[in-house]
Parts: sequence; structure tokens; C-alpha cells
Amino acid sequence: MSKNKPPQDQAHARAIKKRKHARDKVLQALYQWQLSGEDLDWIRDHYMSEQGVAAGDADYFLELLYKIPSQVSTLDAHYKQYVDKFEDHVDPIEVNILRIAVYEFLYHLEIPYRVVINEAINLAKTYGADESHKFINGVLDPLAKELRAVEFNAHQQAAKPVQP
Repeated sequence: MSKNKPPQDQAHARAIKKRKHARDKVLQALYQWQLSGEDLDWIRDHYMSEQGVAAGDADYFLELLYKIPSQVSTLDAHYKQYVDKFEDHVDPIEVNILRIAVYEFLYHLEIPYRVVINEAINLAKTYGADESHKFINGVLDPLAKELRAVEFNAHQQAAKPVQP
């Protein structure tokens, strides 16, 4: 971070970095939960004490860790319409990336849809298979049009060149 930035910009940049860290850790925790069936409280304790969650946005980590498993069927229903033809290729990492993104689309309107998609793509590039970021983008783009229609349309209008 540049020392020349105003303090509020520096604080905002730190908050974004902490939220990215929380997303990263919750993806790992949800993957562990999905594959092992471990108790969420045990996973929480493990990640809070041993996986560096405290260095990120711990409140956001905890929100995602508890809210996503409690809404799995609702979250899955939103993205599954776009993966029907690929369902046999969707692995647990991709499933959890999609769940995080759908949760953010639905419950964190303060996060622009393009940021949600970008963060999901970055998680896929880090943790997914070689081409999974393309798959994630291909699912989330039409889903953004559906779940964030007003924001999506406003962005599309703003991106159009002005006619003389």
C-alpha cells in the first residue's frame, strides 16, 4: 500500500485484502466440511486457531462458514440450472466456489457483481483444475444477469458508447 494514499483509502484496501483472505479460508473450510463431514464448530476452531483466519475478516469467514451450509439446497438451485450439462465435471472445489459466489450475489449487494465473479475466478485459478476458472465464469456470468439484473443492466448501459 502506498503511503501517499489517504487513510480511508488505505483502510479500504486493508478491508478488501482481509475479505479476500476470509474467502480463501472459507473455501478451504467448506471443502473440508463437504468431504469429511466434520462438525462446523470443530472446523471453525481449527481455522481460527491454526489457519490464520484471524489475519483476515474473521466475522465474514464465520458468516460464510455457517450460512452457506445452512442454505446449500437454495444456493445450489440457483447455479445448477447453468451446469446441468457439466454436472459430472463439477468437483467439490468448484461447487463451493459457486456457493460462495451465489451467497454473495444474494446477500451482499454491497459487493458489485463483477467483483463477486472476479473473486470466484481467482479462487478457481488458485484451487481449481486447469480450466475451472472458465467454467466458473461461464456459470456466474448468466447468473449475475438473473440475480443482479438491475445492477447488471445499469452496468451494460454505462458501458455503451454514447451516440453523437
